[in-house]
Amino acid sequence: MTEEITLPQGGIKNHGWRVTFAGMGINLALGILYTWSVISRGIPADWGWTQSDKSLPYAMACLIFSLVMVPAGRMQDRISPRFVATIGGILVGAGMIIASFTTSPFGYMLGFGILTGAGIGFGYASATPPAVKWFSPARTGLIAGLVVSGFGLASAYAAPLSEFLIKSVGVGSTVLILGIAFLVVLCGLAQILKPPPEGYVPAGVSIKKPTGPQRKEEYLPREMLKTWQFFSIWFMYACGAGAGLMIISVVKKIVAAEVGDAMAVAAVVGLAIGNGGGRVVAGVVSDKLGRKATLFIFFVFQAFLLFLLTRAHGDSVLASAPVLIILTALIGANYGSNLALFPSITKDYFGIKNFGVNYGLVFTAWGVGGFMLAKLAGMLFDKYQSFNVAYFGAAALLVVAAVMVLFIKPPHHTIKETQLE
Repeated sequence: MTEEITLPQGGIKNHGWRVTFAGMGINLALGILYTWSVISRGIPADWGWTQSDKSLPYAMACLIFSLVMVPAGRMQDRISPRFVATIGGILVGAGMIIASFTTSPFGYMLGFGILTGAGIGFGYASATPPAVKWFSPARTGLIAGLVVSGFGLASAYAAPLSEFLIKSVGVGSTVLILGIAFLVVLCGLAQILKPPPEGYVPAGVSIKKPTGPQRKEEYLPREMLKTWQFFSIWFMYACGAGAGLMIISVVKKIVAAEVGDAMAVAAVVGLAIGNGGGRVVAGVVSDKLGRKATLFIFFVFQAFLLFLLTRAHGDSVLASAPVLIILTALIGANYGSNLALFPSITKDYFGIKNFGVNYGLVFTAWGVGGFMLAKLAGMLFDKYQSFNVAYFGAAALLVVAAVMVLFIKPPHHTIKETQLE
């Protein structure tokens, strides 16, 4: 049995919105990751890079990003998000500055791939947890969506800015300028990140005073890893994020093949706007309809959109520029929804106390899913000279994930009354 009580705030000033928008700003800066496609296209021929060389720094950055999320999440839980985000800013800036003084693939793999990739992981892991802790559970989706929307929206400004700078001052100077700028911006915004004090309860939130055996609400990482829910969530995240990242990795090629380069750039911007907006929309909707219903809707809708892409060829109305731009924007929105829904689900199921490291473990699905499906799409295109087989495969995985959503439920472990004292 439980007794609900409401705790007074004792004059504690709520910094929630300030922290939320600082987190969004950090993610807008971390979107430097999306500039690589522009940087790689601008690399001069006399540098002697192969296409494989050009893909390596980005692939390494994505992998390091997803792996660093685990220790970075633990550090922000135990030390402070401000400290960890500052480390992220230093690494992002230092990595790009180091890369700017080289012309070798190894130099860019070390600078952009490893150091900047690690910095992105430290910054991203620190942005969402302190923000959601200031608000009631009824706003978890909204706040998580707002914070991570910055990362999705970043390519709408970062790619055109990089292209302008490369044409003006060249690749090396562009990377140097961006490195210095984001070093300053990230370290500055990191100082605003502040979690609520111990024992803080958001205004108007009732808590349960334990009077008997209770359902366990806070999970240590090792406890979370023992639940079947973690592996189900991980697989669903890999399917949802992987399908979106597969399209993001080839969107310009897909659209340019049908309507030319100019419209392909418009489609990339449309996808970026959809990516950012989808995170906010999904967060808000999930606060109203619930995480499961929202996840199911987005999974099924994304599978349908991928099916439509298999028909977007030749004289089909689906292959027209306006329709392709709309399709890619919607695919971006569905992909972006994962980045708002899965942190919210992680908090709902496994608690807020160890949210940073727990979500870091869940987030490894993003890296694995994106790597596997993007790689698979390239292999299938080489074999069939078409992405259709990859679209159907990703759509099938999304349907499987949607079915799994129907069966997922919070862990129901209980703790004894003596453990609550």
